[in-house]
Amino acid sequence: MTIRVLIADDHAIVRSGLGMLINAQEDMDVVGYAADGKEACEKALEIRPNVVLMDLSMPPGENGLTATARLKEAAPDIQVLVLTMHDDEEYLFRVLQAGAAGYILKSAPDLDLIAAIRSVNSGMAYLYPSATKSLIEEFLQMVKNGEEQAKYEILTEREKEVLVLIAKGFSNKEIAEQLTVSVKTVESHKAHIMEKLHLRTRPDLVRYAIKKGWLDFE
Repeated sequence: MTIRVLIADDHAIVRSGLGMLINAQEDMDVVGYAADGKEACEKALEIRPNVVLMDLSMPPGENGLTATARLKEAAPDIQVLVLTMHDDEEYLFRVLQAGAAGYILKSAPDLDLIAAIRSVNSGMAYLYPSATKSLIEEFLQMVKNGEEQAKYEILTEREKEVLVLIAKGFSNKEIAEQLTVSVKTVESHKAHIMEKLHLRTRPDLVRYAIKKGWLDFE
């Protein structure tokens, strides 16, 4: 079966280049183009493509993340592959939380993009770079099993506050000042959080907060 693809990107030359690449594949056909998130959602609901190739950084109003979340809510059967310049875990988690099936960098080779489209069309996740794949899949499996929610629920309200402040980059002293407690109390909370969540380092706590969607990177 031919994979029907809708391309959403705010740069006309990018849309054209992607269109030529995708249309050159025997098993793919570009069925539409969109220049922003709003247009992408409208056209996707009208045309019903198999895959939407969604640029993450489109004009304000409705960017790729917002459009992805809205589209997946309205049409869960349409797969979204996010195209972005951002090679950071924070964006990976945000993309997955929005409901996208895949994530690929604009700097990726043509063959990787084609493979990504085929992968998400078949119902599989495609994450790029591949080094992050095991980390994301582990997290998604934990969410599916309810483990992540169960872990968070065992934290006290104060431990939750401390966790978020640590993830936002505040030092133990700064957290102590904000919460009007001693540094030793903050260190104690931190130790309890790590023990309960089975984490070992501050970066682990940051990644955990990112996965929970608590940090705003705008």
